[in-house]
Amino acid sequence: MKINPTVELIRDRLTESLQALELTIEDDSAAHAGHAGARQGGGHFRVRIVTQLFANKPLVARHRMVYHPLADLMKRDIHALTIDAFTPGEVNVVSS
Repeated sequence: MKINPTVELIRDRLTESLQALELTIEDDSAAHAGHAGARQGGGHFRVRIVTQLFANKPLVARHRMVYHPLADLMKRDIHALTIDAFTPGEVNVVSS
């Protein structure tokens, strides 16, 4: 199965910049075929990221931390990005 190159870029950038302990990226673009953003080439992605760097940060700050290393991709390769951002401790609480 061929990996979307945008998924690889997202993975590389978030792993490096946010020291991700866990990172899952789903390409939901096919579910949005015909959508205006899809016609212009931008994909729809869902990111689940766990990093200690989110500790003591509100949700808006966490999302900004994810968007920052992806800023140039948001202009052409990413039309929509759903973000689930957790600290390691929150994952243990959420998973229980």
